[in-house]
Amino acid sequence: MTLSTQQLSRRLGALPTPNIGDAMERLGVLDASIKPVWPGARLAGPAFTVWTRAGDNAYLHRALAEATPGDVIVVNGQGDESRALMGDLIGARARNAGIAGFVIDGAVRDAAGLERLGMPVFARSISPAGPYKNGPGSLAGPVAVGGVAVLPGDIMIGDEDGTVVVPRARAEEVLLAAEAVRVDEDERMRTILAQADKKESGVAGACVAR
Repeated sequence: MTLSTQQLSRRLGALPTPNIGDAMERLGVLDASIKPVWPGARLAGPAFTVWTRAGDNAYLHRALAEATPGDVIVVNGQGDESRALMGDLIGARARNAGIAGFVIDGAVRDAAGLERLGMPVFARSISPAGPYKNGPGSLAGPVAVGGVAVLPGDIMIGDEDGTVVVPRARAEEVLLAAEAVRVDEDERMRTILAQADKKESGVAGACVAR
């Protein structure tokens, strides 16, 4: 089986992040502090990586010019929470460029505006403080985000439970394993619920018999 990055992103994005994390033996899961900044945000796509000085978004602006539609912009912001690296203005530009979302090891702002735009953003914190724009930084190299190494092209999946990184070289293997985990968990849940229904029916029958 040979799937394109787009196909892999779509199928992985249809799965819960816990299933994907389980399929990778609990590896590749970002720090729990990096979470969606608005309820219901979900993202899936290949990583376009950014490494920037803490509190500075000069290279995030450069990333917008170089990333391609469907990319997830992944930012090592040094874990700094004092200044937001982006808000709804960058979010609007990203939506116009077809960017699939952002994963930022740092702060962002304008959470309500990002929700109105429907731009998925996962970040360490929210702060109203704006960024500097001086650099330095780098693009399209390896970065560390949420305690996990991310390479350009690795597939990022985010949902209400958090974010996982699927190495591009293992993406098909992980996809098949994660889909198998989903099938197994669905079957186990049906069994558990059927047992509960049977128990409730038995209790109701006993009450009627009395």
